[in-house]
Amino acid sequence: MPEHSSLSRFYRIQECQDLMVDGCLCDERRNLIFLSLWGRDTAVQEFLARLTLRQDEKGLDHFHLIDDSEQAETLVFVGDVDRLEKRTTRAFRQTLFGSMINVWLFDVRCIKPDKANGCALAILPKDSDCTQRLWSVVQETCPLPLLDHWRDSVLDLLNERAMLCSLPAILGSIEGYRLALDLPALTDALGELIRNEVLGIEPTSTASDRPLRRAA
Repeated sequence: MPEHSSLSRFYRIQECQDLMVDGCLCDERRNLIFLSLWGRDTAVQEFLARLTLRQDEKGLDHFHLIDDSEQAETLVFVGDVDRLEKRTTRAFRQTLFGSMINVWLFDVRCIKPDKANGCALAILPKDSDCTQRLWSVVQETCPLPLLDHWRDSVLDLLNERAMLCSLPAILGSIEGYRLALDLPALTDALGELIRNEVLGIEPTSTASDRPLRRAA
């Protein structure tokens, strides 16, 4: 999971302005994947409770992130609350604003792949070498046996077939990736690579440590 920086830029949540956000990641439809919240415990708990309520009970099925100038506004959809996990990561008891906590709210597929549907998510520090981490996610999610020295060829294949795509970053020094395996297509493609001797039981050369080509 991402680490926080002392130079983080903060946004406010328009519907709960006692809270600050220093990290947010969504999918292509603006559905929430990851959110890093800062605020007093009561404000955080109120926000989390509103995510579970209906709109006629002052519930939230979406919210807006706004910067200090209130000129930039970003819409984020909550989606299915049952898919979200919560982690309290830090607590500061002596600040100018009283006791402050930091909470991460994120899609459960970030820590537990959906193996039945071949889906997973990964959140990484921005500009990091993500190759080995993504390869670990692929191996954990895919039911097919994938040998370690196939790493670069398989990741390139997934990238080219849009089975591995980057997610649009909203805020913070993080980046995300979505793995969505088309198992029949992947099986056929791997079989072709094996028949063409691109992939083999033994590595043909020393495994490359080159970084993964940036997903589209």
